Order: sequence, then C-alpha cells, then structure tokens
Amino acid sequence: MANYKMHLLVCGGTGCKASQADEILTNLRQIVEDKGLENEVQVIFTGCFGFCEKGPIVKVLPDNTFYTQVTPDDAREIVEEHIIKGRKVYRLLYEDPTTKEHISDSKHMGFYMKQIRVALRNCGFIDPENIDEYIARDGYGALGKCLTELDPLKTVEIIKQSGLRGRGGGGFPTGLKWEITYKVPGEQKYVVCNADEGDPGAFMDRSILEGDPHTIIEAMAICGYAIGANRGLVYIRAEYPLAIERLKIALDQAREYGLLGKDILGTGFDFEIEIRYGAGAFVCGEETALIHSMEGLRGEPTFKPPFPSVSGYLGKPTCVNNVETFANIPVIINNGAEWFTTIGTEKSRGTKVFALAGQINNVGLIEVPMGITLREVIYEIGGGIKDGKKFKAIQTGGPSGGCLTEKHLDTPIDFDNLLAVGSMMGSGGMIVMDEDSCAVCMAKFYLDFTVEESCGKCSPCRIGNKRLYEMLDEISQGKGTMETLDKLRNLSKVIKDTSLCGLGQTSPNPVLSTIENFWDEYVEHVVDKKCHAGQCKELKQYFIIEEKCVGCTACARVCPVNAIVGEKKIPHTIKQDLCIKCGACVEKCKFNAIIIK
Repeated sequence: MANYKMHLLVCGGTGCKASQADEILTNLRQIVEDKGLENEVQVIFTGCFGFCEKGPIVKVLPDNTFYTQVTPDDAREIVEEHIIKGRKVYRLLYEDPTTKEHISDSKHMGFYMKQIRVALRNCGFIDPENIDEYIARDGYGALGKCLTELDPLKTVEIIKQSGLRGRGGGGFPTGLKWEITYKVPGEQKYVVCNADEGDPGAFMDRSILEGDPHTIIEAMAICGYAIGANRGLVYIRAEYPLAIERLKIALDQAREYGLLGKDILGTGFDFEIEIRYGAGAFVCGEETALIHSMEGLRGEPTFKPPFPSVSGYLGKPTCVNNVETFANIPVIINNGAEWFTTIGTEKSRGTKVFALAGQINNVGLIEVPMGITLREVIYEIGGGIKDGKKFKAIQTGGPSGGCLTEKHLDTPIDFDNLLAVGSMMGSGGMIVMDEDSCAVCMAKFYLDFTVEESCGKCSPCRIGNKRLYEMLDEISQGKGTMETLDKLRNLSKVIKDTSLCGLGQTSPNPVLSTIENFWDEYVEHVVDKKCHAGQCKELKQYFIIEEKCVGCTACARVCPVNAIVGEKKIPHTIKQDLCIKCGACVEKCKFNAIIIK
C-alpha cells in the first residue's frame, strides 16, 4: 500500500458532481500520474463539504488548503503549483466578502467557525466508498462496544441519558422510542431508517448518506441490538441515485467485513439491512405512511395509537428514526451520553443540520449547536443577505414551518423556541428571503406544494388546503377582500385542529405566520391592489417614463398583445387593459424608460 504524503479531496456530493466534479477528479488523477506522483499523492472523492455556494471544492491535506469554484482546467495548476512547487493558487482561495482577504484554511472561514460537526463529522473527510477510511475514524467501534461491553437495556439507557431527540421534525426523545420498542414483546422486530427527505430546499439526509453511509449502517445495527431486532430497512427516495449507490457499496463492504449479517463480530448477533425505494411522496416522510408504502400499500398515514413501536411494519414492533438521528448514535456511544449533553440546550441536546438556502451569500449545509441564534446563522455563518439587501424573513421547517422576521433574529434555535414563535424545527430546511420577497407569494408557494403532496385521506387537508390556496391566489391577483383574509385565518386554524397527520396539521403554518408578521402586506394586496415586492404578476403595472422614451418602437415591436402604442420618435404609452405583464418590453428597452409599479 502506498504511503501518501499528500491527499487531494474532491467534493463528491450531488451539487459538485453536477458542476463537473467528475472531470476535476479525472484530470487531477491523470496529471498526478503524468508527473509520476501517484505513489505520493492520493486523489479521492469525499462527501459534501457543505459550502455549496463555493463548489466545486478541492481540499489539500495535510495543509488543509481549501480551493473553491474549481474547474477541470484548474487541475493542472493545482498540481504543478501547489503539489510540486509548494505555492498556493491564490485565485482559487476563498475571499472573505468583507475584508477581501484570501483565506486558505476552512477553519478560519466564517461559514465554518461556529459549526460543530457531529452528524456530519465524516462528510468531506473520508472516501464514502472505502470502509477502511470509516473504520480509521472509529467506525464500527460503537457497534463493537455495544455487542461486547453493553447489554441492550444499557445501550438504550445511554441514548436516553444523552437527550437526543428525533431530527426528522417532531423531536420525540430517541431513547424513549427505543425503550418502548424494546419493552414490547415480539419475536420479530424491525429498525427503519427514514431517508425520504422531500422538503423544498432540504438536502441534509441525502448528503449524509452520500458522504458517510457506514455511520447509518452502524447506527441501525446498534438500534437493532438495543431493541431486539434482526432486520433493518432503509426507505429512500428513488431519485437519490448517488446516495443509493454509495449505500449499496457500504452494505456490501459491511457484509464482507462481518459487520452485517449473521453472527456479527462473533457475538451471535444477527442483523441484516435491505433498501426500499420511495416514489417521491412527501407524505411518506410521516412514519405510518412510510410503513404502508414499504408494505406495498398506498402511502397514507393512520391514526395513532397504536404507534409503530407497538405495531409497525407488517404489524410488528418497529423503531423508525431518520438519517440524521441515526448519524448521532455511534458518536454518542463512543463518547458517552454526558459528552453529548454538553452541546446544545437543556431540552434540545446536541447539534442540528440545516440546509441554508435562499437569498443569502453562503448557501450550503451547516451543522450548528442547538441554541445558536438565527442572527448568528444568517449573518455570521450565512454571510448576510445577497447584494446588500435587507433581510425580510426566514422559513424554517420547510412547508410545515413558519416565517420568522427581524424581531425573531435573536431567538435561540431549538425545538421548543421555534414552536413558541410560530414555526418549527422540521427536518432542517432554512430558506432566507430578502426585502424583494412577497409574503403572499411565499405562503402560496408552500400551499401549492402541500396541496400537491397531500395524500387526500382526510377532508381538512385534501379540501381545506385547496381552498386556502384558492384564497391566496385570489389575493395575489387583487381579487381578495378583507372578508377573504378572515376566512383565510379561520380555515387555517380549522385545518390545524382537524387534520389526521402532521402534514395537514402543520400545512397552514406558512399562512398563519405570514398573516401574523406581514398583515399590512396582505391588506395592501386586498385594499390597495398592490404588491410592493412586484412578485404578484397580476398586480404589476408597467409605465413608460415620457422623459426617457425616445420613440424607438423597440418595446412596441416585442409586445405580444400590441399593448404599447405611439408614433416613431414620440414617447409611447402602455394600454393597461391590454398589458399581460410579460416583461418583454422592459428587457428590450435600452433607455430604462419602462418602470414597474
């Protein structure tokens, strides 16, 4: 085996692979080989580094140099300058937007400085397709510890004492769920990993599976040992091919090493895992709907109790946890429950992974300690709002969450605090909006998603959300009234109180939170028939500034409905009753003579 002196780590997450990471890896390997350095320099794919805004990323070890927005053509310069001559390629280093300083070490970047990587500890550090690299970072040590030093009940007790709560959205105590399943008698029990991540803008679980699949396998085996199960199932979306591919490779490697299957580590414990594919239904993120889908039935939730811990897959006791929850298990076993309780808040221990997206400078995957404030996330880790614009709101918890505003920026992020201010943790989506965002459009976007994803089993969700969407559509077109706003609020509350599952019970949150925080904006839409953000197409009005118009007729020639009239070399006008607000005239005008109000 080669004793490598340097390593080139190329981000192999979905985002970077979509931006030519494969070509970067191929070029780096070819140039390293051409230079005769293949026994001294190793080039590998890793999981996601998290800093998606600056991808594709290449990291050089051992000096920890962090190259951003790398292209295949940059490969030669990285090898010849950095590897051979020892000179960093400064144009590829991260440039701090405030100080304009080039930073080579990711540890000194604002994006990473407040992060604590627990669930993501191996993403961006190891080759996810090499079990030896996982083992080198204490991989499968926790499983070995449980099987040889701890009995099942003691294993459950460690997870209970850690205070770990489910990261899938509900925040139910993980140890308690394991304990309940352990106590329910049954010859056959199941461990289920929920990898059906479907929130708009969310990519936390997918990135963990792509970057560190062995940690999920190890955690599921630990759970199986703790609750008395010998079978595990991973329910994953079929549209996550890279995560599926790497998980399959990891499963084969674990079986080959005797870490999965019969008589694991010679202890007599049997555990096997199989993959089940989801077809992309958002509602199947709910555990009972997920179980029905795995059974070959329609993915619909059922009323609880009984809970899956008592009667789940095929009517057997079943423990369901999501990917991020499982990713915390091995490190808790290795480091101890007390260690985990030193991170986070009293009622929300540990860290949380968020997918930070929207109108923010540093888009990416972050892992922060519970209790960090929204202000720290947005302005320190996220680098502030794009183009120097003002912050307007942040949607946490995906379609089930709510919009939080400037008055909430100093709110500590944990399960209870977010619920108290009208939002929720959810699975970890965070979408930031600037001053040009429209609150009505925001709520309408999420309602459109919810209507599309409702399973249709209960009337409040199936019909009620459709009516909510229709009212929001009326408001966005200037057809709503103050009575519409009253109906909107009242119906939202009814849907929350009467829906069958979490999807319906939380679906009105975007509506209620935007009404609460942007009431004046709703009134503007129904009374003044205006959208100051300019996002509601039907409320836009295009005007030609007479002093700027030279009568070139360029705008009139591209107008598809002949709404612009005027003679050559004479200022034109727009007939408002004909204008369809397509914006073609604005794009064509070279004199900035057309404005939108």
